[in-house]
Amino acid sequence: MKSYFFRTLRRSLAFLAVMVFPLAAAHAGSKKAPPVRPAREYPAYDAHPQEHVTVAIDPCTEPRDCDFFRLPYIRHSLIPVRVIITNDSDAALNLEEVRMQFISANNDKLPAATLDDINRRLFSTKEAKGTKVPLIPLTIHHPPVDKKITQDDQDFGFPSTTVAPHSTVGGYLFYDVKGLDDPPLKGAEIYVKMIHTAAGKELFAFSIPFNKWFAAKSGASSR
Repeated sequence: MKSYFFRTLRRSLAFLAVMVFPLAAAHAGSKKAPPVRPAREYPAYDAHPQEHVTVAIDPCTEPRDCDFFRLPYIRHSLIPVRVIITNDSDAALNLEEVRMQFISANNDKLPAATLDDINRRLFSTKEAKGTKVPLIPLTIHHPPVDKKITQDDQDFGFPSTTVAPHSTVGGYLFYDVKGLDDPPLKGAEIYVKMIHTAAGKELFAFSIPFNKWFAAKSGASSR
């Protein structure tokens, strides 16, 4: 009788595992990032009134605050930073040549990580450089980018390289802060340059310090 009970219990647990785990995975993949708000509604922003453009940043340093991602980027020293661009002008903006650098307190200049960079950090034990091996006519190829990384980029990256007039777009970029002083965002900034109008005019660069975000966060926690 006792052995029958345990066999029945094991079958029930196995059935539940089959049913619950796919549901949990589907739920994780269906989570969405918070809706993008106008850039001035974020604590850390830089506004150019004459150009009618504002750029804001919204970093995520705690996994629970951005649990919509499919992979644990923060645990691998890849900090997600949402960059928000609000275009209040009457002309579209072109982001095809835009550069968004992370500049640390020690003036380290870091570009946003590429999908290959992210893939190597999360899944590779060595970083192949993609160069020719001496004396061997073969090229080292990077491993294919993990599907979850490309899905996160599609779901949470910039949806377009154009910002229509009187609209706001935003997307997450990842910055590799491994090796920087802790906390890596303290005294750092995001420097955005080479935003162009549809007519080809380059806007002045934007500088958004993370300290504004820290100040708002500490003020909220003290209330």
